[in-house]
Amino acid sequence: MKQSYGCGAIEWLDCTDSTNLDVRRRLHTLDNLSVIAARFQTAGRGQGDHIWVSPEAENLTFSLLMRFGEGGLSPLPAMEAVRITHTATLALHSFLAEEGVEARIKWPNDIWVGDRKICGMLIENILDGANVACSIVGIGLNLNQKEFDPSLPNPVSLYQLTGCTYPLETTLIRLYKEICRRAAQLDTSDGRYELERNFNKYVFHLEAGQ
Repeated sequence: MKQSYGCGAIEWLDCTDSTNLDVRRRLHTLDNLSVIAARFQTAGRGQGDHIWVSPEAENLTFSLLMRFGEGGLSPLPAMEAVRITHTATLALHSFLAEEGVEARIKWPNDIWVGDRKICGMLIENILDGANVACSIVGIGLNLNQKEFDPSLPNPVSLYQLTGCTYPLETTLIRLYKEICRRAAQLDTSDGRYELERNFNKYVFHLEAGQ
């Protein structure tokens, strides 16, 4: 099922291996700010060699395509690719704030509440010379999960924090609109400055040994 929301389109899949891989496979046919979301992933990925495991239809697992240059957002030099991280993490931060949850950004792009992780991202940039041609932003947000594998070090879900259950489709629409709003800030110098300023306000680095 595919639906348009002004700044792009969201397509839902019942099952896939990885939404990042889905976007990569359809890189030449998807419009700027298109989203592919899945109710279940069989091979979800995180940073490095990590995998992202999520029970079926409990959490948000989706990937967003950001295009830069013709047909997309303003051109983005590869040396400024961190601005993609600014955009995605601050959108999640704002979304959680609307739910009364005070979050922090763990460098480079995880979202934590206190000492627990609520969201992870896998950002894969595709370069064209000295510029970013496009970026695949994979996001896994723990939404409705009530229990986690005890081997995981520090997970938490929005349900555990608020006691509320969140419908996947309408929740993704809300988050998507916030991502689009933040992405629009990349097109102006004032917007880029504001993104960087707020990112630096909320980001933290783990100390050695943590």
